[in-house]
Amino acid sequence: MDFLRPASWEEALAVKAEHPTAVPIAGGTDIMVEINFDHRRPEYLLDLNRIGLLREWEVGEKVTRLGASVPYTQIMENLRGTLPGLALASHTVASPQIRNRGGVGGNLGCASPAGDSHPALLAAGAEVEVESVRGSRLIPIDEFYTGVKRNALAADELIKTVHIKNATGPQQYSKVGTRNAMVIAVCGFGLALHPDTRTVRTGIGSAAPTPVRAEAAEEFLNAALEEGGFWDSGKVITPSIAKQFGQLASAACNPIDDVRGTAAYRRHAVGILARRQLVWTWEQYRGTNGRPLEGAA
Repeated sequence: MDFLRPASWEEALAVKAEHPTAVPIAGGTDIMVEINFDHRRPEYLLDLNRIGLLREWEVGEKVTRLGASVPYTQIMENLRGTLPGLALASHTVASPQIRNRGGVGGNLGCASPAGDSHPALLAAGAEVEVESVRGSRLIPIDEFYTGVKRNALAADELIKTVHIKNATGPQQYSKVGTRNAMVIAVCGFGLALHPDTRTVRTGIGSAAPTPVRAEAAEEFLNAALEEGGFWDSGKVITPSIAKQFGQLASAACNPIDDVRGTAAYRRHAVGILARRQLVWTWEQYRGTNGRPLEGAA
């Protein structure tokens, strides 16, 4: 196994073009586990730790540009107001040591359905900026996951930045695990209210071959909130709406039985998480009287 260590982004792109099978490594919190257990033995490892721009972020008027290697701890400490859903998801990642090393780019590169950042990115409506020596492009998060641990990257492309819409309303993320820390999600759910467009987006993790949105649940809730005048009145969400939203979110799952949980349990748990998060986020929205959240652009 050869270890390639470019000193700049341009050099990294050139190396990736020359060695398309090279596996990028930054935090290494996923790939090193696979190597240590001999589940994977790549010919080349492409170390990105010397590339500073991958650890930078910029909060714009409407969108935050998050470098692929920005550690979860930095997201938690600096972007809680702007990206509250992703900050909550970052809190649930493994241990402090791993949160200090791992970043969203690694989650996206591995594309495991159990990655904690995926539901939050789906709910926020992110875009993934990827680049090669041929140029750069933005991949909508809905098009990024193409199969079990597969993504839309071409062989010569690297993840550079994630573009995430700044929160204009409350966001939530929670997951179910077999214990309270250092655990892979049995299932996870993310929810984001977007009062500026009067829409709701969701994200489901570890309950389908890829991270997915509960689109039927979103369509139902968007219609119910609009037709019922909820956005303007700020009235309490009715139990029947919350129940139906949870049932539709559960129906969006396509899980498996494994050592962490059964398919039936995952469907049930996602429905519960969806219903609870709807109540939590809506009560927070009502508490702000529809104003943008403090700290959000």
